Amino acid sequence: MPFTLKQLRYFVATAETGSVTLAAQRVNISQPSVSAAIAELESRFGVDLFVRHHAQGLTLTAAGRELLTDAKSLLDHADDVRLGAMGLGQEVAGELHIGCFQTVAPLVLPRLIGALAASHPEIGVKLHEHHVQGVLDGLRAGEFEFALTYDLGLDDDIEFDALTEVPLHSILAKDHPLARRRSAAIADLIAYPMILLGLPHSRDYFLSIIYGLGLQPRVAYETPSFEMVRGLVANSDAFSIMHSRPLSDWSLDGRRLVFLPIEEKLRPTRLGLARLKKLRPTKRALAFTELCRRHFAAH
Repeated sequence: MPFTLKQLRYFVATAETGSVTLAAQRVNISQPSVSAAIAELESRFGVDLFVRHHAQGLTLTAAGRELLTDAKSLLDHADDVRLGAMGLGQEVAGELHIGCFQTVAPLVLPRLIGALAASHPEIGVKLHEHHVQGVLDGLRAGEFEFALTYDLGLDDDIEFDALTEVPLHSILAKDHPLARRRSAAIADLIAYPMILLGLPHSRDYFLSIIYGLGLQPRVAYETPSFEMVRGLVANSDAFSIMHSRPLSDWSLDGRRLVFLPIEEKLRPTRLGLARLKKLRPTKRALAFTELCRRHFAAH
């Protein structure tokens, strides 16, 4: 056998901590045992998995990053097998790492996690909130098994399971001159200043929509905070455009907001679950996927 699960666990612990010393503490084993396991893996695979930095720990090589994703998946499935052998296979247990686009996370994940806890109490959840590019990078790095995100920036290595379409809408203060309309055209909105969500990928995406219509926005403020966007809009004559919409029409400082559908015909944006095609989902991931499908079908 070219490697053991124990060697992979030591490798994952070292990759996540960036230190043989910290990895040894995490897995409760001696440092020489961790070093020997990594050396054995590098010898059998014929590649360096880490770059050694004198007195500054370790960083993964390209080969190491690729192995990390596969190793985590293999260890997850090994846990599935172990639980099945213990008679717990139908219980669906273990730790589930969930990635999520950060503006979507507080709108949908609390309810979904509550429902998961009720139906599968043996599953523990770890959340990883990122911007769109961070979600994709996290999937490829093996930080989480799948992610709830929009169908933006997806490459061929990502499989996307669409759950619902999410319309684009404008955000305005209640007393904005356009607020009494039933819908808003971007061509009319850009007569006013724009508050831009300045997250990687999201920023360029929203601007590309406007530029694609042959229009030029006047960006007054740019912020990575979803709530700051809402607050700045609520206290000015500016506008913003967004897919994520909370149930509350109030900014955090108590100002009323108005949400209007965008009139222009744009490509529908979908919210769904993304994962690496090459990795087979675990039982706990499949359980959460099915729960998500039921939730969005009902709402």
